[in-house]
Amino acid sequence: MKIPTFKDIESAHERIRPYIHRTPVLTCSTINGMTGAELYFKCENFQKGGAFKARGATNAVFSLTGEKAKRGVATHSSGNHAAALSLTAKKRGIKAYVAMPRTAPEMKKRIVAGYGAEIRFCEPTVESREETCRNIIEETGATLIPSYNDFYIISGHGTVARELLDQAGDLDVMLTCVGGGGLLSGISIWAKHAKPGIRIIGGCPENADNSYRSFVTGKLQPPVPPNTIADGLLMPLGDLTFKIIRQYADEIVTVTEEEIIKAMQLIWERMKIIIEPSSAVAMAAVTKKRKELKNKKIGVILSGGNVDLKRLPF
Repeated sequence: MKIPTFKDIESAHERIRPYIHRTPVLTCSTINGMTGAELYFKCENFQKGGAFKARGATNAVFSLTGEKAKRGVATHSSGNHAAALSLTAKKRGIKAYVAMPRTAPEMKKRIVAGYGAEIRFCEPTVESREETCRNIIEETGATLIPSYNDFYIISGHGTVARELLDQAGDLDVMLTCVGGGGLLSGISIWAKHAKPGIRIIGGCPENADNSYRSFVTGKLQPPVPPNTIADGLLMPLGDLTFKIIRQYADEIVTVTEEEIIKAMQLIWERMKIIIEPSSAVAMAAVTKKRKELKNKKIGVILSGGNVDLKRLPF
């Protein structure tokens, strides 16, 4: 598969700009004092659909030819990508089909249905998700829009770094969560082009650590059943995202469930904004590497804010 370049990300930025938010970058002096670093939070929780996924989905859907678009789009997703694809398909006036784990948060199910997608529920395994999605495509002729391991998705996600470096200026470190690796891949490509010396760090849950194990061994590792509150990080790295991350990223850090919860609560209490557990993984990684990151200027990507308020972990 072709690896996107910074030019591809620039093209994606121009393509999606009319349809997405240029999300704000916020700071918090209290959290700066607690970490000993200068943090700039890129708030993709304020993005359309509530997460960064709108960027990749928009780039992919609006890159389709008219003939392909007529047959609709399909994917499998536990929530955020499904919501983003459904919303984007609605904007283009085409049908969206989603294979969704039955265990997905009820709030995310409601959002996806509210955007008009046709949902087919499946078991919460990679195999069941993929089989259900294949069946949808065979029946409808819809075009598969993967949630992360895709040229157009990665190119769209890279626009987060483009905006963040423009808004926050020179950064020493850029840090985000990593599940399937689409966001980390995209930001790594753009950031390393714009500033070759920048350090790119991904954070993942200990209980869903396929990305960490793959990164440190240099070989794509088989996933183990994830068991984490960070429901947006359940998918393992893909072959394309793994290749990009190995080439451009500097480190992947694992964090515990307790560390995720504490980081989520910290953002809610101190910054007065809603983020979901997957977003909190990035903040948890900053806290875990506090000594190493002291006095650094750090861009922290808060990936989304789609959280079920009836199932808060604190």
